[in-house]
Amino acid sequence: MIFCARHVATIAEVPTVQQSKWIGRWLGTCAGMCFGAVVLGGLTRLTESGLSMVEWSAFGERPPLTREDWQKEFEKYKQFPEYKQLKKGITLEEFKFIWHMEYGHRMWGRLIGAMFVIPAAIFWKKGYFNSGLKKRVLIFGTLIGCQGLLGWYMVKSGLEDRFHEPSDIPRVSQYRLAAHLGSAFILYSLFFWSSLHHLMPAKAIEATKAAMKFKRLVHFSKAFIFLTTLSGAFVAGLDAGLLYNSYPKMAERWVPEDLLAMSPAIRNFTENPSTVQFDHRTLGNFTVLLLSTVWFLSRRVGLPPRVRYAANALAAMAWIQASLGISTLLFYVPTPLASSHQAGSLVLLSTALWLSHELKNMKYIPK
Repeated sequence: MIFCARHVATIAEVPTVQQSKWIGRWLGTCAGMCFGAVVLGGLTRLTESGLSMVEWSAFGERPPLTREDWQKEFEKYKQFPEYKQLKKGITLEEFKFIWHMEYGHRMWGRLIGAMFVIPAAIFWKKGYFNSGLKKRVLIFGTLIGCQGLLGWYMVKSGLEDRFHEPSDIPRVSQYRLAAHLGSAFILYSLFFWSSLHHLMPAKAIEATKAAMKFKRLVHFSKAFIFLTTLSGAFVAGLDAGLLYNSYPKMAERWVPEDLLAMSPAIRNFTENPSTVQFDHRTLGNFTVLLLSTVWFLSRRVGLPPRVRYAANALAAMAWIQASLGISTLLFYVPTPLASSHQAGSLVLLSTALWLSHELKNMKYIPK
């Protein structure tokens, strides 16, 4: 009797097919909105708009409505390093543009919060969530809140009075930028993976030892894509893409002369623009090689059609992303190309997640 009661309770906790589809659509929408936030955040950085709003409120800021309101907001901006050292003399109309860019990014983040919380509350009340989903929903909500706080913590680093040398350019901390972008990628990945679980459940696959090795290589590739993306955040944070605008060499050298110019040497990997660009190039090259290897092995291992499609998409996106990165560099970081390159990193990670998800239920069957 006790066993039967437990079995019935377990069945009751499993969402129906229709409920699962609605949960998947909701999580997929949240993933898509996170994707949009990353793209919008990249555009905000590329247009040098991120430091235009010098105050932050958890529940949103009211936009200026009158010319007098705009003038007050402009005067606040004038008190901070970016205006004094980089944008002194810009007009009110130019300020309105960068302010609206940052405002749009912040409000989009709050819209993600609303898009998550409202359906979550409805689904929770209707009993759509089992115990595992409830835990994940709480984790998602916590991450969204932390992401908002981390965004302000990042912006705050660019508003501090720490830019005293003539060569200093007011900018956010590259460490905080990498943390903000990295956490956005993690949040997106969790949403995307969970939506795939509900919308495209992975099928059971009987695998050979070679197929299991392929699965492990796919898992490794996800981690490497994420690492390469983080290195790109340091490139963005230090404007390192504006150096050495040639490929494959850097100023006619394979390794730049100032690779280890800073002391101690470890600082170069996160604070020296030349080293940061060299690292990102190297990681990018290795990522293309790694993902091409994944594709090559997928042709030699017996895999279901859907897994092959995912492997093909991953290899194609790897080469597209590399081409976007090289083009961004050669053309001196134009905004459309740079934004496409950042969005491409998320598409690349998405295809790796899709492939990994398809292999989730792969089990080795000895023969």
